Amino acid sequence: MLETPSALMSNIQSQRWLLSRRHFLRGVGTTMALPLLDAMTPLRAASAPASPRRSVFVYIPNGVNGMAWQCKTAGRGYELSESLKPLEKHRDDFTVFSGLHHPNGLGQAHVCADTWLTGAKIDAQSARKYENTVSVDQLMAEVTGVHTRFPSLELSIGSGTGTPLNSTTLAFSRDGVPLPAEDNPRHIFNRLYGEESGGIGAQRARLAKRHSVLDAVLDEAKSLRLALGNDDRCKLDEYLHSVRDVEVRTERLDSWLDVPKQKVDPKLAAPFQKDVSKTQAGEYWRTMFDLIVLALRTDMTRVVTYMNGSEGNGLAIPEIGITQARHGLSHHNGDPVVLERLAKSDAFIMAQFSHFLEELRSVKDGGEPLLDRTMVLFGSGMSYGHSHANSNLPILLAGGRGLGLKHGQHIDYNRPHLTSDYTLGYDEWRSLCGKPKDEKARLSNVMLTMMQKMEVNAEKFVDSLGPVSELV
Repeated sequence: MLETPSALMSNIQSQRWLLSRRHFLRGVGTTMALPLLDAMTPLRAASAPASPRRSVFVYIPNGVNGMAWQCKTAGRGYELSESLKPLEKHRDDFTVFSGLHHPNGLGQAHVCADTWLTGAKIDAQSARKYENTVSVDQLMAEVTGVHTRFPSLELSIGSGTGTPLNSTTLAFSRDGVPLPAEDNPRHIFNRLYGEESGGIGAQRARLAKRHSVLDAVLDEAKSLRLALGNDDRCKLDEYLHSVRDVEVRTERLDSWLDVPKQKVDPKLAAPFQKDVSKTQAGEYWRTMFDLIVLALRTDMTRVVTYMNGSEGNGLAIPEIGITQARHGLSHHNGDPVVLERLAKSDAFIMAQFSHFLEELRSVKDGGEPLLDRTMVLFGSGMSYGHSHANSNLPILLAGGRGLGLKHGQHIDYNRPHLTSDYTLGYDEWRSLCGKPKDEKARLSNVMLTMMQKMEVNAEKFVDSLGPVSELV
């Protein structure tokens, strides 16, 4: 069974550190963090692994130019497609998938990002029926979050949560509530490593005030509940679940106040001390990726979601001559000129992603590359942007070899269901995106595989049929 937020709160409140995970050796003019020691393991987490397990989820909006993205051959000897060639030097560290889909998401146009990590079935035609579910990253965060200052980190191209059917976040709580995401690298860095506003005392006073408000809400709700009918009680219970989730986060924040934040070398911190303009998409994306690497290497969190664009808000890339936003590029109606620009945009994004993988590989984590202890799921909830189709999703999974994943392959669920080899013409691409060739090829199977590698106690995730055997 997955641990509930209430159980987590009890765990957080009762843990007693023998020695803080953030204990520092202090000398003249220097501060050094200790490695993870047995003496740092809380009694209730005695079985926690010494080597951290991490997951990152990176989303691109509006699908891709499938004619340039699709790999033609399957297996380990496959040839990278034009769009994926920037990843050539990392080919042993990732797996490309073809033919994956979300059964619950078929035919839903504008909720692709919302359901990418939840697999929830949402009626996009009626906001009244908008009911999302918990995202896979948050299930992971419930397991890993007891070891880090921040259970998870939510990043995006636009701050906030967006409108219900066009969120600017990939992360959703157990109640299906979108979790706010941040888009300014400087602000994010300061939240992770900066001093608390007004000092620890002021921060603790703010948390105490929040806690008292939550207590008052819960007490009044208990009295109100007695006077409600069954339907209203269910609605109230859902609301109280959200309140308790905030209470858990408040308890966590308070428990970490007396633990010093990690000190970052000024040279590492410098790129994050300035505002990076989104008009220079490459620099902005690389800065966000570098910030994720820093957060992981300092163990501030072990779960990250990064939405590098929403379906209605994807960056133009003027540095390579693309002045059209991604949404416009995806609505090409088969125009070869626009399709060429979309393919160019895809390849540029993959070059930035290659930089991210390179940075993860360059950092050592207990003798292993950070990439080997980190799984990275990259892709989109849409395949063919012009018609909002979402079969044959562009998906790849990188990293995690130290967690037992096997890479260097193209897993193609379109075969043997194709009547012929790929011609990659426009009509074939549209056909592949319109209806799954293999109904059992579910994105949720990949997510279940990741969950189990993150030691989440689960045998199923939404409509999953089982872990991907080729990966493990």
